[in-house]
Amino acid sequence: MITQDVIAAHNLTTEEFERIKKLLGREPSFAELGIFSVMWSEHCSYKSSRIHLKRLPTTGERVIVPPGENAGVVDLGDGWCAAFKIESHNHPSFIEPFQGAATGVGGILRDIFTMGARPVASMNSLRFGSLDHPQFGRRNRSLLAGVVAGIAHYGNAFGVATVGGEVAFDDAYALNPLVNAYALGIVRHDQIFFGKATGVGNPVLYVGAKTGRDGIHGATMASAEFDEEALEKRPTVQVGDPFLEKLLLEACLEAMRSGAVAGIQDMGAAGLTSSSCEMAARAGTGIELDLSLVPQREQNMTAYEMLLSESQERMLIVAHSGREREVMDIFRKWDLDAVVIGRVRDTGRMQVIHNGETVADIPVEALTDEAPKYDRPMRAPIREASEPRTFASHDLNADLLKLLAGGNVASKHWVYRQYDHMVRTNTAILPGADAAVVRIKETRRALAMSLDGNGRYCAANPREGAKLIVAESARNVVCVGARPIAITNCLNFASPERPEVMWSFSEVIDGMAEACRVLATPVVSGNVSFYNETEGRGILPTPVIGMVGLIEDVRRTIQPGFKGEAEFIALLGDTHDDLSMSEYAVSVAGVTTAEITAAGRVPALDLERELAVQKACLEAAEAGLLTSAHDCSDGGLAVALAESSFSSLGREAIGARIELEGTLSPTTLLFSESPSRIIVTFGPAVADQVRDIAQRHNVPFEVIGVVGGNKLEISVNRREVVNAEITDLESAWRNGLSRKLQAEVPATV
Repeated sequence: MITQDVIAAHNLTTEEFERIKKLLGREPSFAELGIFSVMWSEHCSYKSSRIHLKRLPTTGERVIVPPGENAGVVDLGDGWCAAFKIESHNHPSFIEPFQGAATGVGGILRDIFTMGARPVASMNSLRFGSLDHPQFGRRNRSLLAGVVAGIAHYGNAFGVATVGGEVAFDDAYALNPLVNAYALGIVRHDQIFFGKATGVGNPVLYVGAKTGRDGIHGATMASAEFDEEALEKRPTVQVGDPFLEKLLLEACLEAMRSGAVAGIQDMGAAGLTSSSCEMAARAGTGIELDLSLVPQREQNMTAYEMLLSESQERMLIVAHSGREREVMDIFRKWDLDAVVIGRVRDTGRMQVIHNGETVADIPVEALTDEAPKYDRPMRAPIREASEPRTFASHDLNADLLKLLAGGNVASKHWVYRQYDHMVRTNTAILPGADAAVVRIKETRRALAMSLDGNGRYCAANPREGAKLIVAESARNVVCVGARPIAITNCLNFASPERPEVMWSFSEVIDGMAEACRVLATPVVSGNVSFYNETEGRGILPTPVIGMVGLIEDVRRTIQPGFKGEAEFIALLGDTHDDLSMSEYAVSVAGVTTAEITAAGRVPALDLERELAVQKACLEAAEAGLLTSAHDCSDGGLAVALAESSFSSLGREAIGARIELEGTLSPTTLLFSESPSRIIVTFGPAVADQVRDIAQRHNVPFEVIGVVGGNKLEISVNRREVVNAEITDLESAWRNGLSRKLQAEVPATV
């Protein structure tokens, strides 16, 4: 008899338990209860988000594999494809920062090579509470250090280039850091594999590491909010081995190339349970498993433990009948376990045997298609009308220095210097640019990728905020000379049981969908992470967009930063009064996030204008006219100009003389965060050509200055408002983050 306490411990409701009994026609066994608990968890079933995710655009001329598989796949031309995805590992990283982040990297890499693709790049999107928070500052610094060390450990040892990402700070993430891991791999079109248990009678093989007790109920833990006992949940965090995963990658790719593999799936969240029933569901078949055959590294493991374990570096393979020995020999060559543990059946059921006894016999559809699907209540938050804040600076030089040293603008060199970003020598643009770029070997093509999110915008206006994030992510790949082609997303939210959270989630979906349709960037993969809250305190709604762009000729890639004396500096796009939600408002004026988001105002985005700005920049880049391009985002125009002046990759720092005009205040002109703006530089000889391109696309275009000198000098309406040595600005920017960390965390891994 299963008690109410046991049901609650499995994060199931009474109604869900009654539904399980109805589907089975009886009370479930303890192992079956565990299976249902993970497969019906928010993390695996998407029970609160499925009805909304259907509104996203998922098709396009380049889409080969849409959402539903381990990763999305897009066509790159000439038979080449890219597989990419982003996943959250927020809860494990809060409990155990190093292993939580490390296994997040391991999991996303397996999602990529499960598709038959070799991973060539990884990125991450990280959010923490402020490092100098009076109560949580020490813990936030420790979380940052542990997460970065875990990412570096796994990616460097595995041998994948960590080429970029983002790190942001806001006190809304003090008790719930966000750790989103992204990976991209390259695969030939005719070598894509799927997670399907096809072919009745085909053998099912367990390959990779042995099963232990780590990670049990990890999916369930990731589908519940935390409380004061959260740190006691460390046993639900997996332990990763990147060296073993490297062997697993090579063995899997070799087995796939042999032609002996019919289907393959990563044992990620919910381990053996999810991989087996999901493969059967996709193929419309059944699956039979004998747990007595599963390789184990601990003694006396129960069926429940083996089914729910999330031990890392494991895969489930369906081999073609008669070729299982071939697959086993390949894995043993790589010193990995490979054991036949079951068969594909035509029963439509997941049947599990342990020590000769049937411990689970469940219709596959009951675990997948028949999982609960909730249309949860939604309610928009009540906002009080308020006048927009106005800001007047008395020292714009000092304001610029403060912004550059702030955690959200300062260089993230302390973070990415710990990552190997050149392994396999594909990286064409290193971390620190608007987007990362990796070459596609054997071709002239390259791929650009960026990760972008803004919880502040989405807390104020989730629909418009989501549109702004998609637009910025596309703009970032355009700034390195790439054409945006598709996105992945990681949607981080608080509890879906709160109507305000579900309203914001639904609005984010609609905003994202609208922007993706206009920019022709369909969604090919993604992840939803709910219950990011502790003791009732939730994070800001934080969708993270991973944009991928294609560069037809890597020689046309645009490197960031000013290049030479006397080059013209121009601004594509208009500046408006968008200061009230800016980084300036928070970091300099001291306005709290709560004050900002309560007003509900975000910068107004015209998607058609955004598209025109991107097309103009891209046309000029592909024509070889531009020497640099940089998106104006956090910190506004002044920060973008300063960042373009700093030394990078052997390039000396170089200043600029800027003359701005207009009716807006100097503070607004310098620090407003109006969207759809790109700073471009070019030689005087091609100025007319660049201007003509902008005019043809009906894009505002203004030459605002020239490159030169060792200072950043900015005048507004012929009055000088900034006159700063580039060395002083760069020092504030380059050392801002490390100074906040001081000596309390390690500087290297």
